[in-house]
Amino acid sequence: MRKRFGIDIDGTITCPTTFVPYINESFKLNITLDDMTEYDLRPLLKVTEEEFWKWMDTVEPTIYKNAPLAKHAKTVIDEWKNRHELIYISARRDDYSPITHNWFKENEMHYNHIDLVGSHDKLQAVRKHKIDLFFEDKHDNACDISEECDIPVILFNTPYNQEPIPKNVIRVNDWIEANKWVTDWISNK
Repeated sequence: MRKRFGIDIDGTITCPTTFVPYINESFKLNITLDDMTEYDLRPLLKVTEEEFWKWMDTVEPTIYKNAPLAKHAKTVIDEWKNRHELIYISARRDDYSPITHNWFKENEMHYNHIDLVGSHDKLQAVRKHKIDLFFEDKHDNACDISEECDIPVILFNTPYNQEPIPKNVIRVNDWIEANKWVTDWISNK
């Protein structure tokens, strides 16, 4: 049964630790992923919103270009590529389209479509692409998508997304667990 999967990029198919070395180098810190207990990094970095976005504008292209894959992401995506439609929906700005497409090519990651929406509000894109199941790492995105679009959302477990989740959000630790849940979900349809 062919399904349309909506998949976030950063922290979902890329490793959630991707930003850590850049943060440590730029801000002279020694944090780990475990120190990132909220999605908004400004309190951890002790910077204003303006300072944060100035830093992001400087390092974002490099981070996106060099982002390592999340463990098992490629294996699972390769398993799905001929059975499901894979639509990546990311908060990245459209300016990063060339970097993003090049990253997919260099990492040999299959996609049917990449939609860079430029904000964390992905609801319109999820509806536009008629997504059946979404994969996300940002807690409020996962909850909003599951509740507003009435679809299941796989939430990749990280220190920054530990708030309670509604019943249609499924917390997993890695892509192997996600794949098992998807297999069970499809076989029960």
